[in-house]
Amino acid sequence: QVKLVESGGGLVQAGGSLRLSCAASGRTVAINRMAWYRQAPGKERELVAGMTSGGITDYADSVKGRFTISRDNAQSTVYLQMNSLKPEDTAVYYCQYRTGIDDYWGQGTQVTVSS
Repeated sequence: QVKLVESGGGLVQAGGSLRLSCAASGRTVAINRMAWYRQAPGKERELVAGMTSGGITDYADSVKGRFTISRDNAQSTVYLQMNSLKPEDTAVYYCQYRTGIDDYWGQGTQVTVSS
């Protein structure tokens, strides 16, 4: 089992910034991918950004140029720096830890962007 603990969500005005963190513990493995997903009310969960342990990243088109994913492999922690936030970024943000076999999810952290 891998446990994920997220932090950093909150309420921010449009144009502001937030930084999310997700720390993995337990049966972590060297080769993995950590990612952030989000789910807004009435919508499906969608990928925001992901990063492999080798440093390969991918982003949703809607956040390119505004959000940056990074990670500390030694600490099994992934970060999401969110700048120029928009009301449409409002959602519950979930951390995912993926190995070659399993997916693990965090409990989610609420991000609310007011206009």
